[in-house]
Amino acid sequence: MNDRQNAGGAAAATVAANATPAPLGKVVLASNNAGKLREFAALLGAAGIELIPQGTLNVPEAEEPYPTFVENALTKARHAARLTGLPALADDSGLCVRALRGAPGVYSARYAQLAGGPKSDAANNARLVEQLQGEADRHAYYFCVLALVRHAEDPEPLIAEGRWRGEIIDAPRGAHGFGYDPHFFLPELNATAAELDPAVKNTSSHRAMALRQLLARLKEEA
Repeated sequence: MNDRQNAGGAAAATVAANATPAPLGKVVLASNNAGKLREFAALLGAAGIELIPQGTLNVPEAEEPYPTFVENALTKARHAARLTGLPALADDSGLCVRALRGAPGVYSARYAQLAGGPKSDAANNARLVEQLQGEADRHAYYFCVLALVRHAEDPEPLIAEGRWRGEIIDAPRGAHGFGYDPHFFLPELNATAAELDPAVKNTSSHRAMALRQLLARLKEEA
């Protein structure tokens, strides 16, 4: 096990020990994204929250019509809560590239589609790399907003966010992760997000940051 893995395991244990949430029972995850499901299962399992993917309850995906992450996250959470009668957690996240004025942003999952291409990670990455050709500024960050509602009309949803800074590289590296991870380089780790052991990513990523914030707020309410 390398130093990154040791650090990741220690951080995970610390998060689990210090972030016991207020009891919610079962919580619906308002997503059918397989990569997100894997990450949230690992992150929330340590906190004792029973997470139910919305697909197992036949909940269709909600529309994401808004230009901001927080509006889309709230829309998805309320949609899942309304159709299931359960508390719901939604994530809206994406990659924001400074040289592209924040794009792909909220359109990260369908970036290639906007240009007439297929909806796939490979197509999205290809378009991103193409648009950055000749561009010296490669600064970027992953951004995540989490929205938790206790019921569909919850007037006080819990909102948390996380920002993970890095750079975009042309050649993909790594076999883990999903989305833009093979091109998202982290200078302090000398690795892309796709090269990180999942346990390390789950303590470092934008989702991990947002989730720690969310769990801390739940703990305050306990």
